Amino acid sequence: MRSPQATVHMNPMNRKRLRIGPGAPLRGPARIPGDKSISHRAVLLGSLADGRSRIVGFLDGRDCRATVDVMRALGARIDLAAPGEMHIRGAGLRGLQEPRAVLDCRNSGTTMRLLAGILAGQAFTSVATGTRQLCGRPMARIIEPLQRMGAHVHGRGGDRFAPLTFVPATDGLRGCVYALPVASAQVKSCLLLASLFSTGETVVTEPGPTRNHTERMLRAMGGLIEETDGRRIVSRAPARLQPLAMRVPGDASSAAFLVVAATLTPDSRVRLENVGCNETRTGLLDALQAMGASVARLQPTTEGGEDAADLVIQHSPLRAGEFGGDLVVRMIDEVPLLVLACTQAEGTSVIRDAQELRVKESDRIADTVAQLRRLGADVEGTPDGFVVRGPTPLQGGAVDSRGDHRLAMMLSVAGLLTDADTVVQDAQVTDDSFPGFAQTLAQLGADAVEEEERE
Repeated sequence: MRSPQATVHMNPMNRKRLRIGPGAPLRGPARIPGDKSISHRAVLLGSLADGRSRIVGFLDGRDCRATVDVMRALGARIDLAAPGEMHIRGAGLRGLQEPRAVLDCRNSGTTMRLLAGILAGQAFTSVATGTRQLCGRPMARIIEPLQRMGAHVHGRGGDRFAPLTFVPATDGLRGCVYALPVASAQVKSCLLLASLFSTGETVVTEPGPTRNHTERMLRAMGGLIEETDGRRIVSRAPARLQPLAMRVPGDASSAAFLVVAATLTPDSRVRLENVGCNETRTGLLDALQAMGASVARLQPTTEGGEDAADLVIQHSPLRAGEFGGDLVVRMIDEVPLLVLACTQAEGTSVIRDAQELRVKESDRIADTVAQLRRLGADVEGTPDGFVVRGPTPLQGGAVDSRGDHRLAMMLSVAGLLTDADTVVQDAQVTDDSFPGFAQTLAQLGADAVEEEERE
């Protein structure tokens, strides 16, 4: 196996830019790609199940493809039977195989951090790496608790960064009691996955609510998992996991871009079909409604333990607000979108407790401020958030995604509000989580055109 240091690489993609023309109202129905968080977990847990899982509505985006490829390399048989339909022949909890090469997580932090919990419990050596961007993101937050469980896992830079090397634990993994210092669904899920290969109980306590898709899916598969007090999860290794049969709802984080677009663009009315409404993911909807947004939930359903509904959004004037605490945790990926909404709200808005944004695909606090200021927004960053004054007219211009899919989509929505064309550079990264994003905007009436970037 190659040296892990040699596997830090750039992510080769054809560079594209997205040109957005202002002013067109958004109207009509749209279907959102499947939930990214649930799709990752369905692949990981389906690969550990005994038997054949069938997943409908799988998000066939770059990040989830990374998870598919690493689990194939570990011995799971995974096939895309039809667009959005995935069949997984699981290897079982003890059936994964030693990979022949380094495992490439590409640019997906979810893939690497959740996969780490599985690799820590295997009886073979493995190495996980990714793009230069991913290898610069903090990994000590998973390495330290895994080492407490007896895992032999080490990273670059004093166990702070990927690539990550896993060597079989001498005496196997053991359960532990761990209080998360920062609310993180990825760290929590990493430890819950490691608990599938551990002796004794693993107890994880959260300081605030985080996405609970892992717990819901494990429970649906016969996992031995309990939740108490809303913040304490207890997990023990089951003898086996049952295969999955589920339909993945539309991704709430992806839907958020169209929710904000319709809210801010005059004369808009949009219906988004079958969007996930898990209570740990609806923080942005709650914040927008507190600001005066018109968002209705129709035809609610529940499948595979996950709530969903159609969302109907109409253009609405907004008023400023102050946001922090658990609400921000429940919308951490959507906070840059909230900042954009606040630029068009009446008054001064303050967002706190969002320091986690500084260690995402980019420093989303610094980069959100820098790119929105290019368009004329009155926004400043703080150590843990933003101060935004509105409403502020936005001007067209060139902005840069900084290689961050959520910034690329937020800036595209901003382009709908400007006085001239806006060009989002490095926009191909939207395919990480929302394949067809530009086409969906155009379907709803936006003037949105993808173009090849010239060197």
